[in-house]
Amino acid sequence: MAKKQKVLFLCTGNSCRSQIAEGFLRDMARDRFDVYSTGLKPSFVNPLAIRVMDEIGLDISGHTSDHLDKFLGEQFDYLITVCDHAQASCPIFPGAGTQLHWGFMDPAEVVGNEIERLVVFRRVRGEIQQQIQKWLETLDSRS
Repeated sequence: MAKKQKVLFLCTGNSCRSQIAEGFLRDMARDRFDVYSTGLKPSFVNPLAIRVMDEIGLDISGHTSDHLDKFLGEQFDYLITVCDHAQASCPIFPGAGTQLHWGFMDPAEVVGNEIERLVVFRRVRGEIQQQIQKWLETLDSRS
């Protein structure tokens, strides 16, 4: 069996987008990748991110919000930034093979009631899911 490739998702707070991406890639390709997420200024896993993933049967409630320093010195096949700030602030990660950038809006920044905020979280969840599916299809077409 081939060695699993390692993927690190990076965003600023490691509370929403990178957590959702980690959850999806673990679910879609757990046999191919070891998946992690991290942040430049980690905080907590956003309860609405947990909720919208739970709605589709993916449990990310056990995820933790970790600082990028935790992964320094490790080698990753892919470093994927999921917010523009993280891309601009971390242009080079020494342990990354291929660096990709997928910019998604931060649903945590949306102001409004819970229903309005959930609409945005669900939309971003869908965008992340589509991007990961597309990326996996691209990788499959190369092999």
